[in-house]
Amino acid sequence: MSDFRFELTDGEKRYLKDLVVRSISSGLGIGDGPNRPPEPPTDKLREHLGAFVTLKIDGNLRGCIGNVQGSDALYRTIWDMARSAAFRDPRFPPLDEDEFRRIEYEISILSPIEPCPDPELVEVGRHGLIMSAHGRSGLLLPQVPVEWHWDRETFLAQTCHKAGLPRDAWKDPDTTIFWFEAEVF
Repeated sequence: MSDFRFELTDGEKRYLKDLVVRSISSGLGIGDGPNRPPEPPTDKLREHLGAFVTLKIDGNLRGCIGNVQGSDALYRTIWDMARSAAFRDPRFPPLDEDEFRRIEYEISILSPIEPCPDPELVEVGRHGLIMSAHGRSGLLLPQVPVEWHWDRETFLAQTCHKAGLPRDAWKDPDTTIFWFEAEVF
């Protein structure tokens, strides 16, 4: 796997963070400005990369939605994923205005997804994983096993669990393991 080195300037990160806030506030009907993302300050933010927006309240997950493949410009993906995490994550009711005032958020920009050649090469904190078998798939971002203090095997097992597969499905030759890296801020 090639090292993913997508680095953003502080200004580009500020723009994307502001985009999350603008997207959610306009979705709540409390934002000022148009109901679309403003043009990005640099061409780098027009690149087609996958991205996730994770929302938390008091350290607890409140929504997380992403696009694994870079099917649109990064800035538009962040706008759409912020709104989806706030209002369309099926695990949670739509975010309300009170929750919006307390929300913490994290943006993860994904490297291209590649097949993992060997599960022994997976590094906790560096790689995100996707398990896929029998029409099911599940994804965990690189920061998840760090937050939960998992070792590599637990990370592999939990990604299988997220896919609705047996915890040891990562050992099954019918299971495809994909990996990626992410710029998280």
